[in-house]
Amino acid sequence: MRASLLSVAIGTALAAALPAADAEFVPLFDGKSLDGWTYIVKPDKDGNKADPKLTWSVADGLVRCTGKPNGCMVTAKDYGDYVLRLKWRFPAEGKGGNTGVLLHVQDEKYWPTSIEAQLLTGRAGDFLLNLPPDTKLEVEKSRHDPKLERRYLRIEPKEPVEKPIGEWNECEITCTGGDIVFAVNGVKVNEGKNCSFAKGRIALQSEGAEVHFKDIAIKKLK
Repeated sequence: MRASLLSVAIGTALAAALPAADAEFVPLFDGKSLDGWTYIVKPDKDGNKADPKLTWSVADGLVRCTGKPNGCMVTAKDYGDYVLRLKWRFPAEGKGGNTGVLLHVQDEKYWPTSIEAQLLTGRAGDFLLNLPPDTKLEVEKSRHDPKLERRYLRIEPKEPVEKPIGEWNECEITCTGGDIVFAVNGVKVNEGKNCSFAKGRIALQSEGAEVHFKDIAIKKLK
């Protein structure tokens, strides 16, 4: 009996020690299915769209994306004023690749009207506007990429912010009204203000390389 009471006491203490904010995060992916998500798939040259289930699947509690064809997996619901958390990785046997989180998705275009939080290997943290002039975001001018008008470079960290290929990275994106703050592995890598959109759907990109996602969760701020 004493052992049982001790176990209960320890369990209660551990629960009390957990950050209260974590309990406010609601999963967008249940680890078993892709319920609550839909798809945008790039058509081939004849206008035919591939079966998205050949691109997006669930295995071992992860979302697995083949990267082909290009497109994205999109939430069925709109979201505004939230904190989004997720983890991503590229397979260890590969060379990394390209993907991203699309914020405030507005339509069903092949690359939908949105703000992209870039997760490209070596450039995780950049912002891309899809597409100006419909999409606007005020970012520090010194980080405007002179080679690509719609890209804003990340705030370069003192130490490498991305983990080695094959390991899990975590991003956290906070959207408050038209303001966006983007963090990778606990380090703030970008921020922008006065976005032309304050809410919309959330999407994960398929862009040429196999990529995995997990622990996708959201906390509403209002």
